[in-house]
Amino acid sequence: MSRARNHLRAALSLLAVSARGAATGVLGQRGLSAWPAPQEPGMEYQDAVGMLNTLQTNASYLEQAKSQRGDPQKQLEAMELFLARSGLQVRERIRINGQPISCDLFTKHFWRLYRRLEDTKDGSGASMPTYFRFLTLMAFHVFLQEKVDLAVVEVGIGGAYDCTNIVRRPVVCGVSSLGLDHTSLLGDTVEKIAWQKGGIFKPGIPAFTVLQSEGPLAVLRERAQQIACPLYLCPPLEALEEGGPPLTLGLQGEHQRSNAALALQLARCWLQQQEHRDLGELKTSRVSGSWQLPLAPVFQPTSHMCHGLQNTEWPGRTQVLQHGPLTWYLDGAHTTSSVQACVRWFRQALQRNQRPTSGPEVRVLLFNSTGDRDPAALLKLLQPCQFDYAVFCPNLTEVSSPGSADQQNFTVTLDQVLIRCLAHQQHWSHLGEQASPALQSTPQPSGPVPHSPHRGSASSLVFSCVSHALQWISQGRDPVFQPSSPPRGFLAHPTASSGASVLQEAGAIHVLVTGSLHLVGGVLKLLEPSLSQ
Repeated sequence: MSRARNHLRAALSLLAVSARGAATGVLGQRGLSAWPAPQEPGMEYQDAVGMLNTLQTNASYLEQAKSQRGDPQKQLEAMELFLARSGLQVRERIRINGQPISCDLFTKHFWRLYRRLEDTKDGSGASMPTYFRFLTLMAFHVFLQEKVDLAVVEVGIGGAYDCTNIVRRPVVCGVSSLGLDHTSLLGDTVEKIAWQKGGIFKPGIPAFTVLQSEGPLAVLRERAQQIACPLYLCPPLEALEEGGPPLTLGLQGEHQRSNAALALQLARCWLQQQEHRDLGELKTSRVSGSWQLPLAPVFQPTSHMCHGLQNTEWPGRTQVLQHGPLTWYLDGAHTTSSVQACVRWFRQALQRNQRPTSGPEVRVLLFNSTGDRDPAALLKLLQPCQFDYAVFCPNLTEVSSPGSADQQNFTVTLDQVLIRCLAHQQHWSHLGEQASPALQSTPQPSGPVPHSPHRGSASSLVFSCVSHALQWISQGRDPVFQPSSPPRGFLAHPTASSGASVLQEAGAIHVLVTGSLHLVGGVLKLLEPSLSQ
């Protein structure tokens, strides 16, 4: 068995103990190893995801109970409750060779793991692992069963106390650009969040990060020194491009260049430890400046590295869909820094588009946010994009039917998410009242082409689900999204009625969908149904 699988086996044993308590330590040695498991009777993927979703309910109940009795471990255990699910389906969280595992493979491994955890419960009232902790167990289990050579593991929240942080001897660690997120759990400053992120560092294991603000970079350096971890700063991508052609990235947006620089260093470090010969020719560093950390090597990316960067795809991240007169811009940005990057990308994309030859150009924002994020701060960053309409809806694909189990969230009710959407609408209206007419009509530096929002009606609407929001925005003009007839009273609101006329006559409709990865996933499920298959 390879060294990688030995580390995965050890990590899985440790995670099994932490997920259920020391009494279940035998579980990691007996039931969750790389040994063959017995065949389970056939079960549907939706049944597996539905059962997984009940772990959200269990987590919510436990949080309420612990809150009432003042459990000192409340903050750490709550991390699982607030972990986001990305993409269209939960199986996308576990990928092999870049592709989400199949529904059949997910279903098989889910039920094997679930039943083994059930069968080994002790009599002290032990409960099942919560949602994300279960998925983490399952990911390691799948990697072992499928005999992967390399496992890339992303933390859920933070790092120091995250349940993914149980691999004692990883090959390499990386910390990308930091921003404020999950502040109720990680801290209300970027420096506090940097301390949490530095918790993934391991003694003697190389780690890389990208250029950060001085404060958080200093915290990462101190954490690395305390842990005896060699930490390096990635040179900017421009340094790697010197003397060669510019690198083409499959993911749009200037901020992706920082991610690409980190990815190249992580990949090269792994290849080096695997004793690969083609690591990219080292170059003399011309990067100037005073740095708090030693610089990582400057090298010429190999053809395989260039090919990987160019062909990287990630649905819902700076993604553009052209559907007739509608152009959908999808980015699951949900922090202040990522929304700022989203706005820059959206403006640049608008500048590249040709103006419609007939009919007006209409801009629509479709937005939602969840958890402890500050929607007013995020919406304020989006306001300079000069939207004609702002549309708000929960991360629910369909309100009239149960829909896919992947889109269900048992930790909140429909009333709660609709109240939050109404709060988003109020924030947007308040921002509109504060903005001066001069600010609304003056293009920002390097911003979009001049655009005068239609002022004939109010600018915001709330819908009860993603499908209803898309029906109103598209007005039947999207050749892919052709739902059944809208629900009764769909255009009863004056804004919906007048806005429908504007959208029907528009020569081009530009729709930015952002604020939540769940929202983007719901939109993709309707606009690109093939991705759900």
